Amino acid sequence: MAAERENRRNDRKKGGSFKEAPKEFREELLEVARVTRVTAGGRQLRFRAAIVLGNGKGKVGFGTGKASEVVVAIEKATRNAKRNMIDFPIVNGTVPFDTSAKYKASSVYIHPANPGTGLIAGGAVRKVLMVSGLKDVLAKQHGAPNNITNVRVIMKALQNLQANPKARALAEADRAARPVEEAAAAKSETKTEETKRMTRTKVVKQKKEEIVEEAPVEEVIETVETEETAEVPETSEASTEETEKKD
Repeated sequence: MAAERENRRNDRKKGGSFKEAPKEFREELLEVARVTRVTAGGRQLRFRAAIVLGNGKGKVGFGTGKASEVVVAIEKATRNAKRNMIDFPIVNGTVPFDTSAKYKASSVYIHPANPGTGLIAGGAVRKVLMVSGLKDVLAKQHGAPNNITNVRVIMKALQNLQANPKARALAEADRAARPVEEAAAAKSETKTEETKRMTRTKVVKQKKEEIVEEAPVEEVIETVETEETAEVPETSEASTEETEKKD
């Protein structure tokens, strides 16, 4: 009961026992810029937000939104990004093969990498690859310094992978092989735990044997007998003093 009360108190301090639901998509704010619109009444100042969304499993979207407030512009951009989502295949944490694309003055080249390489890219291209779920990729972007243009070109390159049937076949084969790999990894983990337990038990047994060898049973019995003999005369003297006082 006391433990339950403490848990309730801790939940109240934290703001309740309700936990936030995990988000469906991961958001990356690309930029927030102030733009103007010239009308007959003068210039109208607004904010433009650009956002990249991704579920980490090969689904990515990009959207922009404009409003007089930054929060409203971000909300519009997220809605626009969810309407413009694309799917592309991922094989072993990277792209199936080389791909490139060109959009206006910007061009991009994406190359698959070995496991452990990481994301070697910069700027807006890196943010798109991070939310998409790719782990090992080499990417290089040339041309325009505009972030929106660079995101458009990387989205176009990923669409090329989406339309390729060979990439789809490789992705399906990778998905089919994942359960087998996960089962093998789980078995290896169980084996390592068993070996650790066996080593621990062996070490404990060895320590016990060393302790027994260092202190044999005869010495232990002798020490116990000496302690008993040392305690006996003290009790006898105390009893004799009490009898003399009574007399």
